[in-house]
Amino acid sequence: MKQFEVPIIYRSPLISAVKKKRKALDKLKKDFTPTLLDFGPVQIYLARHFGFCYGVENAIEIAFKTIDENPDKRIFLLSEMIHSPQVNADLLSKGVKFLQDNYGKELIPFDELTAEDVVIIPAFGTTLEIEARLNDIGIKTEKYNTTCPFVEKVWNRSESIAKKDYTIIIHGKPKHEETRATFSHAAANAPSVVVKDMAQAKELAKYITGEKPAALFYEEFKGQHSSGFDVTKDLQKIGVVNQTTMLASDTQSIADYLKQVMIATYNPQPEAISNYFADTRDTLCYATNDNQSAVMGLLEQPANLAIVVGGYNSSNTSHLVELCEEKLSTYFVNSEAKILSDEQILHYNFHTQEELVTENYLPATTPVKILITSGASCPDALVEGVISKVISFYQDSKTIEDVLVDFEGE
Repeated sequence: MKQFEVPIIYRSPLISAVKKKRKALDKLKKDFTPTLLDFGPVQIYLARHFGFCYGVENAIEIAFKTIDENPDKRIFLLSEMIHSPQVNADLLSKGVKFLQDNYGKELIPFDELTAEDVVIIPAFGTTLEIEARLNDIGIKTEKYNTTCPFVEKVWNRSESIAKKDYTIIIHGKPKHEETRATFSHAAANAPSVVVKDMAQAKELAKYITGEKPAALFYEEFKGQHSSGFDVTKDLQKIGVVNQTTMLASDTQSIADYLKQVMIATYNPQPEAISNYFADTRDTLCYATNDNQSAVMGLLEQPANLAIVVGGYNSSNTSHLVELCEEKLSTYFVNSEAKILSDEQILHYNFHTQEELVTENYLPATTPVKILITSGASCPDALVEGVISKVISFYQDSKTIEDVLVDFEGE
């Protein structure tokens, strides 16, 4: 896989050495057991896969190269390039400005842009409508487009099944940048509707079976369906694609459920199922799958607590937190600064969207066993920072350098 030029400030000597060794021992990426970092009184278990994915590294490389290559031009990001407060802050410090917030609200009027300006499209992609607006101004969006290739794969698959007259069901968060972009691309080719979770998928199924009157659909799915959507005929042949940062298992469960609904409703012969339901398993993102599978492997290790590092508005990170919360006390932080002391941690509750302080989060006995992972937009340097902060509370702990020796030169 291509190696990207990512600023050294986002790298970690320890994490790089760990990942290099694990890759050498597991080239096919079939082993999802965690890596033990034994500091003595603290035992850190790192997930097999975590941190920057292909799409994020690609976006970071393009963004920083764009800045270096255009010193005399105004440079704008359409919105947050990735959901990393550190990376976005670094870009802003270099003079880059955001045109929109994460929900598509304009922060800088597009009317103020000129053809000489540079606009970077974020890794989530953008809608066809916004792309057209920028092109009308004379801005070449294709030149500085950091859209993740795996997001584009979802768009291409949507277009492919649209040509076969399938309606597109998108599993995603309706207001998320990526979902808005995917919906725009899908709706340009076929009737489309967004479902945010299994509960909504089950309600949508009631329109397939006729259990609910068609007229209710337009209110229940207001803002989540394409213009001109005809619920009486547009749910007779469907395919499910996803926002790539959702739980892959949830997307697959929704697809499996709707497939069974179509079979029960139309009773096709096995060889004719594709006349009603498209197989779109190939749209699930490899990085999302790997990181989530790695967390499942991580959770097989008995531990006292878990720490998940990443941006608070990161969808993929929140799903890693969700998986960990099912098994043990989990703390979602966006940097080591949130670990206030050995007695207090300031962490994010993504369910209520608020930060809160938890007291006595570390057990009194040693060794303390901590599971750690991070989101796809999180620099490895932040993970090392969290590890350094935790081990600093234990006088007899080995240093980062002590443990690094175990992973170097092999």
